[in-house]
Parts: sequence; C-alpha cells; structure tokens
Amino acid sequence: MTGAVFSEEWKRTLYCAEPREEHAGRRAVLNGWLRARRDLGGIIFIELWDHTGVVQIVFNPEIIPEAHARAKDLRSEYVLAVRGTIRVRPEGTENTELDTGNVELLAEDFMLLSPSKLPPFDPDDADRVNEELRMKYRYIDLRRGDMQRNLRIRHRIAKLTRDYFDKNGFLEVETPILTKSTPEGARDYLVPSRVNPGDFFALPQSPQLFKQILMISGCDRYIQIAKCFRDEDLRADRQPEFTQIDVEMSFITEEDIIGLIEPFIAGVFKEMTGDEIPVPMPRLTWKEAIERFGSDKPDMRVEMEITDVTEVFAGGENPFSSVVGEGGVVKGLLVPGGGSLSRKEITELEARAIELGSAGMANFQVRDGSLRGPLVKFLSGDAQSMLVKLSGLTSDGIFFIMADRSWTRACETLGQIRLEIARDRGLVGGGWKFLWVTEFPLFEWDDESKRWSPVHHPFTAPMNEDIDRLKSDPGRVRSRAYDLVLNGVELGGGSIRIHDPQMQSLVFDALNISPELARERFGFLLDALSFGTPPHGGVAFGLDRLVMMICGAKSIREVIAFPKNQKAQCPMTDAPSSVEKSQTEQLYILSTAPERDGSQ
Repeated sequence: MTGAVFSEEWKRTLYCAEPREEHAGRRAVLNGWLRARRDLGGIIFIELWDHTGVVQIVFNPEIIPEAHARAKDLRSEYVLAVRGTIRVRPEGTENTELDTGNVELLAEDFMLLSPSKLPPFDPDDADRVNEELRMKYRYIDLRRGDMQRNLRIRHRIAKLTRDYFDKNGFLEVETPILTKSTPEGARDYLVPSRVNPGDFFALPQSPQLFKQILMISGCDRYIQIAKCFRDEDLRADRQPEFTQIDVEMSFITEEDIIGLIEPFIAGVFKEMTGDEIPVPMPRLTWKEAIERFGSDKPDMRVEMEITDVTEVFAGGENPFSSVVGEGGVVKGLLVPGGGSLSRKEITELEARAIELGSAGMANFQVRDGSLRGPLVKFLSGDAQSMLVKLSGLTSDGIFFIMADRSWTRACETLGQIRLEIARDRGLVGGGWKFLWVTEFPLFEWDDESKRWSPVHHPFTAPMNEDIDRLKSDPGRVRSRAYDLVLNGVELGGGSIRIHDPQMQSLVFDALNISPELARERFGFLLDALSFGTPPHGGVAFGLDRLVMMICGAKSIREVIAFPKNQKAQCPMTDAPSSVEKSQTEQLYILSTAPERDGSQ
C-alpha cells in the first residue's frame, strides 16, 4: 500500500512500548520506524520503534501471505503503520531486555508511510560512531533511546523548575536577546543593525543587567530559563549557546538564596534519580577550598586533602628554605596506598607537576619504620617527626610535596595532581557530593592588562567588612558570591549585587573603569540604580550541566537537541556559513577574512 494517504484507520492505538500480556487478543495499530529486520526463512520479524521503545512485529506467510510478501522489501528506518493482533510470545522466545519482551504483534496489514535511504549509521550502535557524523545526522542520532531519554529528562527538569519557582512566588519574565554589548569576560556575539548602519546588537552572555533592572522595577522575584551566548573556547561542558536557570530576588541576603536553592536542587534529584540529598549542604569559603583541595570547585568524592607543611621546611639547609623565607609555601598531598607506586609512575607524576607549572615535586615514604625520600637528608630528626605527624604518612602511603612562592599555584597544582591520581587509582567515591563555595575574591589581577578584573562580574557586592580595602588593598576584598558545586562540576553561582550607586562607583574605580567608560557601557544600569534600588541578589544554574549530571552524560552536547561541535559549528545545517554579498552590503559590512579555497 505504498503511497496511500495516512488516515484515521492507520493512526496508532498504542505506542510501541505499551503492549503487555494483558493486551493479548487485542487488535492494535502501531506507528514507528523499522529498527531491525530478521527473515528466518519464512517468518519475518521486525522491531518497530518510536520514542517510547520497541515492540516485535511478526509477519507469518501462512496467516497473511500478501502482507508477508510485501514485508520482504522493508528496510531499516522505514516509517510504518502496522495493524494486527497482540499475542503472548511462545514460551522460550521472550526477550527480557525489552519492556514488551513477553508479547508481539501478529501483523495483518501495514502501510509504508515513508521509505528511508540507507542510514549512515545504526542508531543502536551510535555510541561507537564518530561524534561529528552523529551531529551531522542528528535526526538519526536523536532516535536513540538514550538521546530520547535525555530530552525527556531535560523537559521534566524544566517543568519542575517552573513549578517550584511558581509556588514560591516568582514571576517568569523574558529578557531581550538583542541587547547592548558590554565587553567584560567572554567575547560577545555581535549582530549588525541594518536600520542603524555601523551599530551592533550583542547576544546576551546572561540576563544579568536586565534582571537587576527588574528588581529596581519592583518585580521582587524573577525566574527565567534563559538562552545565553558566549564566544569562547569550547570544551565538554561549554557551548556557544547554552541555557541557564536564572533567578533574582529583592530584599534578601545570601542565606535567602541558599535556603531557596537547596530544596529546589534536592527536589529535582529526588524526582529524577530517587536519591535523597541531605540539606543543608556543606559549605567552604573559597580560601578553605583552595587550601584543602586546590580548587574552587572541589570534587568531594575524593577524600585526599592538601596539607600545609611549610613550617617543616622553615630555616635549615633544605632546598625549600629560601622559598619559605621569601614568603612562599610548601604543600603536600598524602596518597593512601601510594606506597605501591612504581618508580616510573612517580617520575611521571613529577613530570606532570612541572607541566602544570610547578618547579618540581618531591616525595616521602615510610620504609621499615624510617622516613625515606630524596629530601630526608636535609631534615633533622625533629623535622622528620613533624612531617610524618602533619602528613599522616604510614608505610602504605606516599606523600608528595612542592614549594612555590605563590600559595595559589602550589595549591592548584597539587589539586590537579589530586584529581588525576584519584581517577587513575580508583579513589573517586560514589554518590552526589554537593558543596557551596563562598566568599570568593572580588577581584583578580590580570597580568596582560595590568589591572584588576572582576572574578564574577563588576556588579557583585563586596563583603561588608572588606569595603575599606577597595581603595587600599583590592586583592584582599572578598565578595558576597557563592557557587554550588556537584562532584567537581560548577552547577551554578551567583551573588548579592551592588544596590548603592556610590559603592558601584568604588568598584568601577578599583577596576580602572573611568566614569566615562562606565557611562558608555553601563549607563542605563547606573541611571536605574539612582532611582531607588532594593538590596537584591540572585543565582544562575546551567540547565545543560544539571541535565548532563543527572543523565550521566559525558558532555552537554548529549543533552542539547542540536548542539555545536568544538569548532562552534553545526555539522547538520553547516552553520555558520557565508551569505550573499547583497546581505552584507545592506548591513554595511565588509569582510576582511581571507577568501576560502573552493575545496574547503
């Protein structure tokens, strides 16, 4: 019946994953894609798939010879409507891997709704296919059960988000996609304006300024599942366009934000995974996180911690005494069971530390009750005893140390070594380990521009007790910022914002942003701040990252329907692409890019 018009009689009465034993004897119509076909020398079996799952269809020549004859021409990914009777599979032929594995549809007739060319890959084997090919034929890749599951989880989390914030009095407000460029942080995606020649819109890196203005407008509680755009180098958890759960509240402190978010996150995980997430969640200041774990997003599934052993190497003839004398630090990392590391493995780890920016890394072990290692000869008996006590070193472990004049570099290098050792040696625990990291530095020094830059954004409020340092010692000013980390991945973060125009000016001064430049970039926000601004703050979570974690996906590309590749390209649509010269002329744009070879 190829070419027949799809009509009411061929509309499905059950989805493919719905037939069960209680449906036996019932006539049904199923619609879907042919996923597999087996011809056993007479009877033809096909698996029919839709977004719910798979069911087996049987074409028996002794019962329906005409339909059986036509079924010989069916191929993978053909779209079919099949009519027949559901029956229990014969004993011994059940398929326990399928939800429908105890039943099958005995076909009476079928309609070929749409044929398919030979697919470039089998959706069931897509995990072994090059990702670029999967992205080029994304419509086939999305037919996989895992991808359909990911999309459904994403939908469910978005719905849970809207429901939760609606119940808590939040108003969903859409903010502009075409907005003003405020070049801070990542590069903007620019959009030329035809009706304003020479001027450009920017796609928003976040709705930050607009949600603050909504607070000034009296909206009090704002929520948006917002599209954001950043022109930055890509990796597994980055995309040029991404989605965030964006929240802002008025007349609140950090505790209000955290108290709102923890039940939300715990509720999402309970609903989607069945796991109970303990609240309140643990907290560390930024300084504590760096000091103990060498990261501002520490993976708390790894129990190893960094230890400060600076006092062991203060003074004396050891190679690190000069570093300590100049204000540097000596940090160490105990690896339980590391005593079994081979000389080759230790050498590779030492080389890795140098690759990460360290001047070198030494180690200590306990053998036959004595401390061993290349630096032991430089330490007195008391110093050796102190090292063993501080490190907790035993005969089965190894204690790595490094010295650096930079506290941050020493901690962060050991922090990376900590993660790599844990992954290589199976020391990463299971479960969901949440952590709030608070009190980030407000500023960080930019060696390239030779000025302070904001760690988060220039509208983050300083800690009240650090305000006096804004002029005298900007590097020691802590911010009222907070990040939520899960298993070493930053899910999101936010801050209490500056609501005082004078305080905003002080921060701009510290950032070397002149009043004229501030007016040019942020004039509309500065104007709004002068018309009565409530204390306010907010938080934003990466929806893509949240879904990725819950799905157990390796990349956020697996939870976005139509992602870009690591070159910020869409292989399916071939975007970005060149446009006709007439289009660029209308926009008053002249490209300076080198002409591309026709073979490219």
